[in-house]
Amino acid sequence: MNNNNLQDSGVKLLCTGLKNIKCKLEILRLSWCCMTDEGCSDVTSALKSNPSHLRDLDLSWNNLGNTGVKHLCAVLKDSHCKLERLSLSYCSITEKQSLILTSALKSNPSHLRELNLSVNNLGNTGVKHLCAVLKDPHCKLERLRLRDCDMTDEGCSDVTSALKSNPSHLRELDLSRNNLGDSGVKNLSDLLMNPQFKLEKLHLYRCSITEKQSLILTSALKSNPSHLRDLDLSRNKLGNSGVKNLSDLLMNPQFKLEKLHLFDCGITDVSSLTQSLTNSKALQFLKVLDLRNIEIGDSKQRLRDELRDSNCVLSI
Repeated sequence: MNNNNLQDSGVKLLCTGLKNIKCKLEILRLSWCCMTDEGCSDVTSALKSNPSHLRDLDLSWNNLGNTGVKHLCAVLKDSHCKLERLSLSYCSITEKQSLILTSALKSNPSHLRELNLSVNNLGNTGVKHLCAVLKDPHCKLERLRLRDCDMTDEGCSDVTSALKSNPSHLRELDLSRNNLGDSGVKNLSDLLMNPQFKLEKLHLYRCSITEKQSLILTSALKSNPSHLRDLDLSRNKLGNSGVKNLSDLLMNPQFKLEKLHLFDCGITDVSSLTQSLTNSKALQFLKVLDLRNIEIGDSKQRLRDELRDSNCVLSI
């Protein structure tokens, strides 16, 4: 029921059905339904009375409030709760509320496979508590999205360090619009080099990554290249040397990247990228190449020519 003007009154009627003992709903999506904390509280309270069937809950773009967070945590703590996917992006979750939420997840971590807390004010403190969940050997999270969570390099370092202690399950990581810093880049690079780590999707859009840091990241990918399929480094200052290092990575026959996003990365020369696409099997796999908002002059046409007969969509 995403993107409907249910408001609190409409949600209250829905809750009658959710409380029914005959209700065996597995997927409930109420993103952007114009709920206030009252409506969110009603939904999460209703789920408390019948928690065992739900597998997928999306309350994004609604204001949970303190009562909504409290009731949701009661659901998450329930041993009958086997929720696999939880999306709470744009829910105005505060740092204090995130502590309550992550404490609830700690008490019942084994079922959750996807967690989206993007665009909430978790801060470094909220993220630090989440790290206790990520470190738990019972945690088998496959997709973690923490885009724009008000983290500094300290928080990013804590997350990537926590993942190092339990690396084998994660397949998707989004830390976009947070400042990785040197320590975050180092810990992430250590993680990427771990042969147990089989990440398929890495989004680091606008993470203040410098040219020097990008070299460390791509060098780490070189040592464990076979799993990654989607890489977004847009709005970071990679520069020509960063792209050159990425181009060397594309030459590796084990690297089977399908999507590469380098929008607005301070690139002026793509000759190394064009050459690597010409002289490798990368175009057998690459489907999307985003080079928008860069000044590459005459080399633009050569790159277009190279990709003309491929299945790759070029944005330039």
